[in-house]
Amino acid sequence: MAVLADSDTRWKWGALTANRIAPAGPDGSDIRLDGYLLRGRATPTARQLREVGVQADALHEVTAVEFLRAMAEESYDILVLALVGGGVQAMLHGLKRVWEDRADRPVVVTGYVGVVYEKLADGLLLRHGADLVLANSRQDAERFRAVYEGVGADASSVTEVALPFLGGEPYTGEHDPYTVVFAAQPSVPESRKDRTYLLDRLIRHARAHPEREVLLKLRSKPGEHTTHIEELPYQKLAQKADLPPNFRLVYGHMGEVLDRTDLLVTVSSTAALESLHRRIPTVVLTDLGVREALGNHHFVGSGCLASWDQLDAGHRPVPDEEWVARQGVAAGGSPSGGGSYATAFDAARERIAELLAQPGGLPPLTPYYTPATAPGYLPGILARHHLGPDGTPLPGAPAADKEPGPVRQIVRRAARGAYRHGVQRVAPVIRRMGEL
Repeated sequence: MAVLADSDTRWKWGALTANRIAPAGPDGSDIRLDGYLLRGRATPTARQLREVGVQADALHEVTAVEFLRAMAEESYDILVLALVGGGVQAMLHGLKRVWEDRADRPVVVTGYVGVVYEKLADGLLLRHGADLVLANSRQDAERFRAVYEGVGADASSVTEVALPFLGGEPYTGEHDPYTVVFAAQPSVPESRKDRTYLLDRLIRHARAHPEREVLLKLRSKPGEHTTHIEELPYQKLAQKADLPPNFRLVYGHMGEVLDRTDLLVTVSSTAALESLHRRIPTVVLTDLGVREALGNHHFVGSGCLASWDQLDAGHRPVPDEEWVARQGVAAGGSPSGGGSYATAFDAARERIAELLAQPGGLPPLTPYYTPATAPGYLPGILARHHLGPDGTPLPGAPAADKEPGPVRQIVRRAARGAYRHGVQRVAPVIRRMGEL
């Protein structure tokens, strides 16, 4: 199977999802996973790839056109498109074109990396046409089907699963030292004033509780990019602040940070769902308001909303069990109201098996958007990826590099097998990526 991703977060979601939905090999062995990283401003660095910790048999950095050429030649059972909505739509049309004479095409899967709190209809319709559109919770599955049915589109692709990166040991009690973690977000909030305020409140909390460890969990290091553009990194703001000795900036895998967390604080990060899944006390801040622009409106009804003043006074929110269960994140809670997180991906695996077993292969991909239904919208989306209205590469579209640059050479060397079987073993080769 293969995953095409355009950022570190989407690679994490796509690769982990692929592992969750893939059937076991005929002899019980793992299925081969090939990773394709879409070249752009947010292409993951070597450090970001290592942080995900997902094993891949090969990694390729590609343009959209190069990827489509590879899909015309390669044979996979499953393809996960872990892209922004416009990227998914472009690839669906491009793949429809390159596979038009093939009956043995892969099952195409897509979805969202976390909380869906904006552009619901836009993002969903851009993903329509995939064989499976994964919904991370019961609530999302209901919303997704309503959107598709509301525009007269086939909603059978919507498949309820859960976030693929949940897990870890349930919270059992306070650590020594008691640790407060603020999960920062690249684009929420946006203004210097609001980001400075949040940093100041975190520092003030550390000063008020010198016996605690207070951590600012950052998504990326200077020079790295993530799914969302970070115009004003907290690192820069922190350089001008007088930081107390019990305050630290940390990077790394969120799961490892949560292993030592006693209180997770955020504005609207998906880390809140990871924390709730492990029963870690979790706070979604209201200091800047409860607003769609911040994304914290998604947590209305969760029982987790609180301000820094309330936290400093000792308040600890208690999550609403019904709300948590609808998000598919409670340990022991579940999608579809019954099973556990361990069974959350069963429906997707069963659906994929059914599709792969269809006599005569799969039908052509049929996105909702076509030159007939969206003549003023679709051509621009396709053109951004150098594709014409029918998904064919436009004249002058970037061709496969005859003389690949250093980054591409390194990735391809890893893909040829010198350092096979995963990011961890590929790391000695691709570590230089971050230096180029």
